[in-house]
Amino acid sequence: MLDVLGGRYGTCDGVSRRSFLRVGGLGLAGLTLPDILKAKAAQGTASKDTAVIQVFLGGGPTHIDTYDPKPDAPAEIKGEFKAIPTAVPGVFLGELLKNQARIMDKLAVVRSLHHDTADHFSGAHWMMTGFPSTMQLQRTNDRPSVGSIVAKLRGPNGPGVPPYVSLPDRGGGLDGTQYGSGAYLGPGFNPFTVDGDPGMGVKVRNLDPAGGLTMERLQDRRYLLSKLDRIERERDASGMMDGIDQFTEQAYQMVTGPAARRAFDLSKEDPRVRDKYGRSRIGQSCLLARRLVEAGVTFVSVSEGNWDHHQNLANLCRTQVPPLDAAVAALVEDLHGRGLAERVLVLVWGEFGRSPRLTNAGREHWPAAMSALLAGGGLKMGQVVGATNRKGEAPSERPLRPEDVLQTVYHVLGINPTREFPNESGRPMAVMGQGHVISELLG
Repeated sequence: MLDVLGGRYGTCDGVSRRSFLRVGGLGLAGLTLPDILKAKAAQGTASKDTAVIQVFLGGGPTHIDTYDPKPDAPAEIKGEFKAIPTAVPGVFLGELLKNQARIMDKLAVVRSLHHDTADHFSGAHWMMTGFPSTMQLQRTNDRPSVGSIVAKLRGPNGPGVPPYVSLPDRGGGLDGTQYGSGAYLGPGFNPFTVDGDPGMGVKVRNLDPAGGLTMERLQDRRYLLSKLDRIERERDASGMMDGIDQFTEQAYQMVTGPAARRAFDLSKEDPRVRDKYGRSRIGQSCLLARRLVEAGVTFVSVSEGNWDHHQNLANLCRTQVPPLDAAVAALVEDLHGRGLAERVLVLVWGEFGRSPRLTNAGREHWPAAMSALLAGGGLKMGQVVGATNRKGEAPSERPLRPEDVLQTVYHVLGINPTREFPNESGRPMAVMGQGHVISELLG
């Protein structure tokens, strides 16, 4: 919700000259010289209007049964699912990905990802930030998530919407959402979160004024705040107040304007479009993500948990993979149909892959090999990058790390990964100190 927070030197209306506006996780704490606007120009991002939709499959999806099938491997390796041809000659996917196989010319699969931890939480932190966690027991970020970096350096692509949205918010668990925060950037760069299943109607609690605060009173308080800070604006030579003014205006627009409410309202969509995405939670979440980036949100993270398939893998895949397949294929085709494919990147991945050998009808944690799907963003599609060995155990060609994928994401967004920010101890920390843009994906 929108809060008008009081502090020292309050007025009779309860509004301090140090008060500020906050919308959900969007706060002013930690804002520095023009973080909202001038950082764009400083980093060469002012002309960028690109966006990212990340689909995070928490728990660790099986690569062999989806994006990296091994039809010539022994039965205990290849599993129950066949490999099917795709729209790109010589490229095969698992049979449950029939819709994505049909549009493989619009997709790129990275098959040679790997890292060094089999722990769900440290692995999720690695994928979300580019760094393994040093605080995995706390289940909190010690580095800013990619979405938080985007919120700080890019802001939203349009007025009246947040820069970074995470959905759906189910209160943690193996879905990666606990590692989507701003860490030492401050809570002002945490995601704007949405409650509930988008297919059943999301609860957007943060778009209403605080109880008892009418729009008229909100306008009065906004006017009062601007007058109370007039002297400091006149004395401010750094431009910091201009940045704060922009941030405050963004918060105000979200509450008083129609853009955010309209973007979050799936009832505005043609039922046939909703059917194409699938009436599943992942389907409607991907549709909502498309609506949000179209409205001006720069980074949307869609989280889907329950991919930790230690037993009963085949039946769980039959339940979970087809809705994912329909949702991702519909999202990619929708972005193309709306002229958004060149500027919106879709990224689908989880915290690690699954073991090549089946045990107890399931697969165990396997960070030594995993796959990621990318689509759009002006990158070169219709290809597979890298490969694993015959049994899917480890990269055999072009080994890549999560840092390389995130470097590619930052490239699409026009963000300089060498940019530094001080952590809690004042030590300068680079956005990304390792990895390289995946050259095969550059058009």
